[in-house]
Amino acid sequence: MRAFGRDRGMCAWDDFAQSSIDARLALAGARSGQIPPFLMLSVPGMSARDHRVCSELWTRDRLAASGAERSRLDFRFDLGVRDKLRVGYLSNDFHDHATAHLLIEALEANDRTRCELHAFSFGADDGGTMRGRLSRAFDVFHDITALSDSDAATAVHAAAIDILVDLKGFTRGARTGILMLHPAPVQVNFLGYPGTLGRDICDYMITDAFITPPSAAADYAESFAYMPHSYQPHGRASLGPPPARGDVGLPESGFVFCCFNQAYKFTPDVFDIWCRLLAESPDSLLWLLASDQAQGNLRGEALRRGVSPDRLVFAPELDQKAHLRRLQLADLVLDTAPYGAHTTASDALWAGVPILTCAGDTLASRVAGSLLHAVGLSELIASDEADYVAVALTLAAEPDLLQAAKARLRRNRLVAPLFDAPAFARSLEDLYAQMWDRWRRGVGHAAIWAAATPPR
Repeated sequence: MRAFGRDRGMCAWDDFAQSSIDARLALAGARSGQIPPFLMLSVPGMSARDHRVCSELWTRDRLAASGAERSRLDFRFDLGVRDKLRVGYLSNDFHDHATAHLLIEALEANDRTRCELHAFSFGADDGGTMRGRLSRAFDVFHDITALSDSDAATAVHAAAIDILVDLKGFTRGARTGILMLHPAPVQVNFLGYPGTLGRDICDYMITDAFITPPSAAADYAESFAYMPHSYQPHGRASLGPPPARGDVGLPESGFVFCCFNQAYKFTPDVFDIWCRLLAESPDSLLWLLASDQAQGNLRGEALRRGVSPDRLVFAPELDQKAHLRRLQLADLVLDTAPYGAHTTASDALWAGVPILTCAGDTLASRVAGSLLHAVGLSELIASDEADYVAVALTLAAEPDLLQAAKARLRRNRLVAPLFDAPAFARSLEDLYAQMWDRWRRGVGHAAIWAAATPPR
C-alpha cells in the first residue's frame, strides 16, 4: 500500500488503483491499526461508514490498553452550577497554522461572561504574531508539551475543564491518548479532522447539516452538534490589492483554473478532469501549490494526457497575508475529491474567487459545499462529474457569467454568516451550554442544534 504514504504526496500514481484495493481488503479483514484514518480520507470509493470502521480499527488496541490507566486516574467531576463554563482546546497548532487562522477571530469574540477559554498546547512556541494573538485570546494558556498523556490528562482535570475540544483528531502530531483517558466530562471533536474519531473518545462533533445530515448519524460515533450555517469559522482578514500577474509567475492573459490543495489530495481521476478542462479551454492554465516532490510527476502526467506541462504554474508557499492577496488573481478554484478543500476553500471565497465542487457522502468531500451554501453560491455544487466539467467549461468560456458570480460573492461575503466570527462564537457558546446542560441532567449526549445569530 505504498500510495498511502510518500507516493500520494509525490503524485506517483503507478500503484494507485492497487493501493485502493488494498485499503478495502484491509478494512474487510478488520486488521487493527493497518491504515491511518487520515490517509484513508483521500482514497476514492470509501464511504463515511468505511471511515468510521477505519477509525475504530486504528484506535481499538490503544483504547483497550488505556483502560487500566483510566481506571487508575479515576477522574471525578463537579456537576455544580457554573457562572461560566470552562472550555479547553487541545492542539499542537497554536501558531501560524491553518487551524489557528480559521479559529482566531471566533476565539477573540468569545463572551467571557459565558465561557472561560483554556488552551492546552503540545506544540512548539514559534514566537510569532499568531502565537501572541492566541495567547491573548485564551484566558489561560497551558503548555503540556513535555507531559505524558497521563500527566496532560491530569492537568486538564486539575484545571476543572468542563468541555474539552480536540482540534487535531488523527492529523499529524495528534495526541488522542489524552482524550482516551477522559479528563473532562464532555469531549468534542472539532475542526482539525474531517471525520469521526470512533467510539469512546469524543461525545460530540461540531458540524453542520450539509456536511453531516441527520441521516448520516450511524456513520459517526459522536453525536452531532449542529451549527446553524457552516461548521467552519473564518475571519475577515485584510486582503489588500492583488499583485500583478507577472509578479506571481502567471502569464498576462488566460483563464486561471486554480487548486491550492495539498498534492496528496489529487487523484488520477481528478487530474484527468483538470486536463480535459485545459484541453477544451485553450487559453487557460492550472495554478497549483508548489511541491518539490510532486511537480515533476504532475508535469509528466499532464504530458501523458496531451497537455503541455507549461500550462501548469506552481505557486510557492507564502504567509497568509501574501497568499490571500495573490489568490484574488484566480478565476475559478477547482475542488478535489474525495478529500476536498477546507481552509483553502474558505480562503478562496473570502478572496472573492468562486470554487467549484462535487460533494460526495463523506465529511471530507462536503466541506466546500457547506461553505458555498453559507455564502449563497450553492449552484457551484456540481451534481456529478459531468456537471462539474460543464460548469467549469461554461464559466471559462463566458466571462459575463463568471463576473456575475464574482460580483455576487463580493456582495454576499460581507453579510454572509460564513465570515461573521462574532455570530459564530455566539452559536458555539450555545452548543457548549446545551452540551453541559445535558451532562448535568444526566440524559446523555444526543444531536443538538445551535440557534442562529442575526448577522452583523
